[in-house]
Amino acid sequence: MNNNAPSTRARLRRAAEEQAARFPPLLAEAQHLALSITHGSHGRRQEGMGDEFWQYRPAQPGDQRGRIDWRRSARGDVHFIRQHEWQAAQSVLMWVDDGLSMRFSGYPNARPTKHDRASVLALSLAILLLRGGERVGMMQDGTPPRTGRTQIERLLVQMTGPQPEQDHARLMPRPLPRGARVVMFSDFLGDLDEVESTLQRAAGQGAGGALVQVLDPVEESFPYDGRTRFHSMSGKVKFETLRARGLRQAYLEKLAARKDRLGTIARHAGWRYVCHHTDASAQQALMWLISGFRRGR
Repeated sequence: MNNNAPSTRARLRRAAEEQAARFPPLLAEAQHLALSITHGSHGRRQEGMGDEFWQYRPAQPGDQRGRIDWRRSARGDVHFIRQHEWQAAQSVLMWVDDGLSMRFSGYPNARPTKHDRASVLALSLAILLLRGGERVGMMQDGTPPRTGRTQIERLLVQMTGPQPEQDHARLMPRPLPRGARVVMFSDFLGDLDEVESTLQRAAGQGAGGALVQVLDPVEESFPYDGRTRFHSMSGKVKFETLRARGLRQAYLEKLAARKDRLGTIARHAGWRYVCHHTDASAQQALMWLISGFRRGR
């Protein structure tokens, strides 16, 4: 008989209750952020079937007479075709790094953790995309992206699930729908080779997307001096120094090199990259993401 079973069950129950307690505030913050964005339809700017007017273009040989807009053409000597935007729903997959490093906050009582900010951004983006009729899902989930309001709750459950024991989450490759968009939220302080191979595979499947690096301002400024003890969130990596200030320049150079490589990885894959800080406006980051979808990127 396992004497540790009751304590294990109690520990798991406490963890589950803690995660469930985050549902209402996280969802409320995401909904509030989504409402602050004037969304509308982020059309594909690509001709096709749909009801949304895009633009007029001069008629060309081979165009059917039925496609000519006679009212617009009556203003001059040129016949014009009324074009509509392609309105087919696209699939959007998100990955929110749930590694322990994402649970860091330089000032826990004043700023959200990196994971909380990433989750709010991802959930807010999902709300806006689902309102626009898109299919949304998670990279960690093997099920196809879905539409509808109930998908928000499914995403919320996945974003607030049990946290792993490792500092940096592993990227799990999965087949992507053709032409899908992928948005990845992480501090990207782990293995960048894995990130690069993931983007190369995604680009090979015709998927575009964005990398959103979420950092705490402390990780950018390195404000440490004198005797300092550093340790990873898991406690598996530890380092102590008597002269923390002497490490600052080397640290900042390595961080700058990492950010530069992330931007290069994204650019080579045809993706976008941005670094977002947890003390900055979440609305600004969400606007950046939405603007990319409006431009079809």
